[in-house]
Amino acid sequence: MRAIIDIPDDVVERLSELGARQRVARAEIIRRAIALYLKENERPREDEAFGLWKDRNIDGVDYQTRLREEWPR
Repeated sequence: MRAIIDIPDDVVERLSELGARQRVARAEIIRRAIALYLKENERPREDEAFGLWKDRNIDGVDYQTRLREEWPR
């Protein structure tokens, strides 16, 4: 995908210098930076569910047993 974004001139210059040192295109430096940003800012899915039942006063095993008793045999 191509995208048009505004990047300050001083940042473009620094990206160009970094690309020259690493011998990769400036676009590749930007792709790597975006990939790293996404990796560092994604939350594991288990974090979304953690603590959902913190306000409930129920034993997990008892709850599981009651649910299984509802299953048809």
